Amino acid sequence: QAQLVESGGGLVQAGDSLRLSCAASGDMKMYSMGWFRQAPGKEREFVAAVSWSAVTTYYADSVKGRFSISRDNTKKTLYLQMSALKHEDTAVYYCAQGRWSLASMNATEFVHWGQGTLVTVSS
Repeated sequence: QAQLVESGGGLVQAGDSLRLSCAASGDMKMYSMGWFRQAPGKEREFVAAVSWSAVTTYYADSVKGRFSISRDNTKKTLYLQMSALKHEDTAVYYCAQGRWSLASMNATEFVHWGQGTLVTVSS
């Protein structure tokens, strides 16, 4: 079973940038990958997803133009570059591996999840 470990979270100020990483123990190269987040008291929400080949990417409207998802299959690592961070981006960010190779924004299409990394953006 694939194991995913996120890193890179922390406390930053509004307007700063941060890059999250997700290291996969299994072979992720044939599967889509995604990032989700859950803010305190809120439901988990989709952030970004990438297809197995990185040809297709999807973003939530709230992060479009500010966040960028990428992957390095040789390093078995998924990234989320976040810029122009806002207080409302504060959340635990989760990495997830998809059931299929095509990207999806639907959490039910992801079968393996990391433990999450906390991002706190002070205003």
